[in-house]
Amino acid sequence: MKTPRIPANEPQRLSELHALKILNTPAEERFDRLTRLAKRLFNVSVSVVSLLDAEHQWFKSGDGISVTQTARDISFCGHAILQDDVMVVENACNDPRFYDNPLVIGEPYFRFYAGCPLRAPNGAKVGTLCILDNQARTFNGEDICALRDLASMAEAELLNFQTATSDELTQISNRRGFMTLGQMLLKECVLRHSSACLAFFDLDQFKQINDNFGHREGDRALMDFADALKTSFRQSALFARLGGDEFVVLFIDMNQQQANARLEDFRVELQRYMEPLDRRYRLDFSVGMVEFDPTQPQPLTALLSQSDDIMYQHKKARRQRH
Repeated sequence: MKTPRIPANEPQRLSELHALKILNTPAEERFDRLTRLAKRLFNVSVSVVSLLDAEHQWFKSGDGISVTQTARDISFCGHAILQDDVMVVENACNDPRFYDNPLVIGEPYFRFYAGCPLRAPNGAKVGTLCILDNQARTFNGEDICALRDLASMAEAELLNFQTATSDELTQISNRRGFMTLGQMLLKECVLRHSSACLAFFDLDQFKQINDNFGHREGDRALMDFADALKTSFRQSALFARLGGDEFVVLFIDMNQQQANARLEDFRVELQRYMEPLDRRYRLDFSVGMVEFDPTQPQPLTALLSQSDDIMYQHKKARRQRH
């Protein structure tokens, strides 16, 4: 095993890392959605946002891994921060740096690794966005570009520019973040010939919540709905607040019948989530659904427009019934 060498700018690198004030902080959705997406996009067993301190690598977010840190001297990421671009290890058993690494010859028996360095404001490489698997595999140029794109988003979040891709109020993706991540998922659906569905939500009688209870309570209603989305769809979909009281969920590997059934379940789950909160109002929604056909792919903007139109018709019909 080859222990990763210490970068020449190590004191400066550590200073920049500690200045971010992110080490040993709780999990956050703005990072978790990126590791969830990386794991799904590349069909790997583990994805991590890793930060390298003096002796340990610590995981700000990890999907498919239960530990929160490992020793730096056995880490793949310790080698990745020595490079300027994505580091790929297609088969660790054939790599002199890793063939006898404890993480290779023992649990979790890693074989594949790809990691893109994450930089602090002055350019110091403080960690990586990386993916790992216990099966050897190839990683082509398109894969490298996709991982690099995800890493750039993780880097922006790391530098505390979360308003670029996160909604400030609810802390889930905003429109910009959803468009970037959603288009990546749809591209993957085309490559894998898998279906997807887009659901466009609009909260019912949201104006009355603001008018009757004030905008502060309206903000709390938006946060409640976003939290319910996170609880119900964290592992199965990409979700976002587009603005106002409009939200969206992108279901992957689901046809329209399956997605409609999932939405009916969510309507029940939302009421169950709200019940112990004892709010002075009831949260409900109108929704429009469209299916993505990988054989005749449409851009995400077109799907949003169509689902918005269907949602409006749904809302109009609900008003007439009431």
